[in-house]
Amino acid sequence: SDGRTQHITPESAQWGYGGFRTYELKGGQSVTLAGDDNEVCIVMVAGRATVATQSDTFENIGNRMCPFEKQNGQYVKPHAVYLAGGQDFTLTGETDCEIAVCKSPDTSITGTSDALSNRLISPDGMDAETRGKGHNVRHVHNILPEWETAQSLLVVEVFTGEGNTSSYPSHKHDQENLPLESYLEETYYHRLNPSQGFCMQRVYTDDRSLDECMAVHNKDVVMVPKGYHPVATIAGYDSYYLNVMAGPVKTWKFHNQEDHEWITTDAYPAS
Repeated sequence: SDGRTQHITPESAQWGYGGFRTYELKGGQSVTLAGDDNEVCIVMVAGRATVATQSDTFENIGNRMCPFEKQNGQYVKPHAVYLAGGQDFTLTGETDCEIAVCKSPDTSITGTSDALSNRLISPDGMDAETRGKGHNVRHVHNILPEWETAQSLLVVEVFTGEGNTSSYPSHKHDQENLPLESYLEETYYHRLNPSQGFCMQRVYTDDRSLDECMAVHNKDVVMVPKGYHPVATIAGYDSYYLNVMAGPVKTWKFHNQEDHEWITTDAYPAS
């Protein structure tokens, strides 16, 4: 009844840090969410909405009606809002909209870090990049990357064209072993274009104690508690996913699976 379509908490996922929700609101519909000990990154996946706390209002944000929307041949970047922990906030649809609420512990509440301010993350200041080559090309919007201020959240969105792979070569970030590898739990919120399509995602560990290969459909969430987690698209369908990572330290240090690392070298053809 409140428009919520996904709801993942550390308790439901049986891990320690990451939380993720999505809401699909009609124009004029509102939902108020209680503040807790988590910082929040609100991402406008599609449509426009107003985000309001007791102290700040971010009015009518969002500039795409679909995550696959393009301008001048480039994917349109989203609006997002960062909120420090402990604040109630209200989401109000200005149009029909799709909103992701990404959460991770706010360490300022426990007194182990400085408090941060609420802020709008605008498309104009958002970094975009293309990674990979050949059939491993994908396009990335860095919404809340490690070089932007937050306590522990990392948020990016990735576009992968039909027939390509992403989150590949297979890599993992499940060990507290800095500077070589960081521990990060991760969720993938998937969208497909056209929407009736699917993509494939595998989540697996070196010892195969976890080894799941999934056909992932539009608006599904894949949880990655540990291990490698590549994505592969199929002919006729483009992939979008919103990645949310969280752990004890806000840094993304990953380890490639040795068997497949060669595709990052010049031995892998560009086309």
